[in-house]
Amino acid sequence: MSVFNNATLMITGGTGSFGNTVLKHFLTSDIGQIRIFSRDEKKQDDMRHELQAKHPQHAKKVKFYIGDVRNAQAIKDAMHGVDYVFHAAALKQVPSCEFFPMEAVRTNVIGTDNMLHAAMECGVKRVVCLSTDKAAYPINAMGISKAMMEHVIYANARVAAEQGNTVICCTRYGNVMCSRGSVIPLFIDQIKQHRPITITDPNMTRFLMNLDEAVALVQFAFEHANPGDLFIQKADASTIGDLALAVQQLFGKTETNIIGTRHGEKLFETLMTREERLRSEDMGQYFRVATDSRDLNYDKFVVKGQVQTMADEAYTSHNTNRLDVEGTVKKLLTTDYVKNELEQMGK
Repeated sequence: MSVFNNATLMITGGTGSFGNTVLKHFLTSDIGQIRIFSRDEKKQDDMRHELQAKHPQHAKKVKFYIGDVRNAQAIKDAMHGVDYVFHAAALKQVPSCEFFPMEAVRTNVIGTDNMLHAAMECGVKRVVCLSTDKAAYPINAMGISKAMMEHVIYANARVAAEQGNTVICCTRYGNVMCSRGSVIPLFIDQIKQHRPITITDPNMTRFLMNLDEAVALVQFAFEHANPGDLFIQKADASTIGDLALAVQQLFGKTETNIIGTRHGEKLFETLMTREERLRSEDMGQYFRVATDSRDLNYDKFVVKGQVQTMADEAYTSHNTNRLDVEGTVKKLLTTDYVKNELEQMGK
């Protein structure tokens, strides 16, 4: 019997890649109910019909709620009776957030605050929020909105801890391979259409995680979190150039066009800042970064010895384990999307 036995789990943004993977993990478990909260009725309808077709004996566990986290009343109405929340609703596309930054604020910042207040008011036991490497040392609107989201999480986690009810924590991870709108499906489509692959910068590095690893990180955070903790997975990385070569090795050689970095893109990503690394705990496959639990009355806190404000270096896609082309190929083959696409192409 698990902690999810007969429990009700809500997934915000639940029709996305993460929500679909959570369903794969939990649908046949002893969980009582899974609530999918999202604003896209078409995706909900598609998900409903797929569940009824493929898992008729378990489909009744899944309930669908149409709403937007920007609407505080809508999220509160859907939250009653929920035990746990995985918060994945977000605007994630870097270029679109650059052009429409206030939309990112409304969803990623205000929407998260709405969700957390609803969770606390409705007596939810645990909330795990999903963030991104772009929130560390942010330079683009999406990353800035996610960084602000994290601070909203920590502030609400402090209040919730004082009330003694809801435990709120956060996860931060890098690129999730083959998630909606990511670059690997784009590369595959370009190859299938016999078009050149478009690369921003071959020397750019990115963390690589598959969707199962993303769900495992959230589950680990759920099981080990203290209020306000941030959890980070130790992740592999590759250059965009090697990633393109790995996709071509699997799907076929094509021309490559270098188009330059898009609006708001970095040369490399940071999963843990130097300041966070100083107070991090190595838990094997994961890092836990504890929240700063001090209040604003700093006079009562006394440091004995040398004061340190940051570690020697951040944890980035430049200094983590770097995969070569063959290693990237193996990593790609851990994703259902790539395996299904290869099967459809008869490879």
